Amino acid sequence: MSEWTVSVTRDIAADSGAIYDLVADITRMGEWSPENTACTWKDGFDNPVVGAEWVGENVNGEFEWQTEGRITEAERAQVFAFDAKVGDFVFSKWRYEFEPIDSGTRVTEHTLDLRPEKVKAMGPKMSGIEDRDARNRETMEATLAALALAAER
Repeated sequence: MSEWTVSVTRDIAADSGAIYDLVADITRMGEWSPENTACTWKDGFDNPVVGAEWVGENVNGEFEWQTEGRITEAERAQVFAFDAKVGDFVFSKWRYEFEPIDSGTRVTEHTLDLRPEKVKAMGPKMSGIEDRDARNRETMEATLAALALAAER
């Protein structure tokens, strides 16, 4: 997709398959993300395959909310992507790309905000986040930094 809302890239000194395994284990996302504190597989799902769904717990200060995720792409060591949704309403798309480089792996995290303007206007009341794009960039950078620390051990 060429029109991502926010993209962040970081080179990580680790194998692309090992980094993919960390990202694709959604039950560990709370270890990397400052906003998503936990993910739990929905009934009937327990591994990262296309179509698998989970519930995510999110926090920003005193604000707490849940979202759902559905995996849309899962190619080990290459790409892991999912839709973030509430019910059938997909409000954002997320994608991690893993590119082998001489020093390890170049990881790029993308997000695309699909919320209509009316829904965007309600965002600060629900999450306390005034500028979602800036917040996403900040949390994506923190997520990749935490992922690098874990992968480079």
